[in-house]
Amino acid sequence: MKSGLMFVKLVNPCSGEGAIYLFNVCLPQLFEIKVFKEKNHSWFINESVQSGGLLHFATPMDPLFLLLHYLIKADREGKFQPLEQVVMDDMFPNCILLLKLPELEKLLRHVTEEKEIDKKKYYKYSKEKTLKWLEKKVNQTMAALKTNNVNVGARVRSTAFFSGDPVSSDKEEDYICYAHGLISDYIPKELSDDLSKYLKLPEPPASVPNPPSKVAAQRQKRDK
Repeated sequence: MKSGLMFVKLVNPCSGEGAIYLFNVCLPQLFEIKVFKEKNHSWFINESVQSGGLLHFATPMDPLFLLLHYLIKADREGKFQPLEQVVMDDMFPNCILLLKLPELEKLLRHVTEEKEIDKKKYYKYSKEKTLKWLEKKVNQTMAALKTNNVNVGARVRSTAFFSGDPVSSDKEEDYICYAHGLISDYIPKELSDDLSKYLKLPEPPASVPNPPSKVAAQRQKRDK
């Protein structure tokens, strides 16, 4: 804690379950922890070899994704509320650290409607603003993927291949679908589905059809 860094358990905005994050109290800034795990792997640390194979990455994370979890939850009451009444969690009490982040009001404008009464601000979740903000996130992610020459086509098209649908040659669509998938790791499924419709992405296949040989076998059984 002397360094100003502390590990905290906060809500995962996608699953709603707990996850470990790194919080820099001095800046302040939020980091997500990613774990790279590989079997039969060791690391050279100074002059020794450490077994285990686990490698933890701390990468900066937009705290607005976590705030969205509480804003959406509070929106069930359908009214404007002060932020300290919105960001409350008995299971993850360290969520109040999010209120210490810099330029918090500026961040909230992307996803909320705002009112000020007697010099006190009240907020209410805005789905319309949120979808516009998420669209920008998708576009930023697409730009990063292209800049780093990340090939996403094979991963995106595998679903279309196995579904029997023609493979799209529109590479831009591949990037949008892949970027949407990455952003969906930070938002609830319902919001992810709404974002997919907002971006006018193709509907995923309902199920993988049986191959012709299996269909023929099933028909033979019915005819007997």
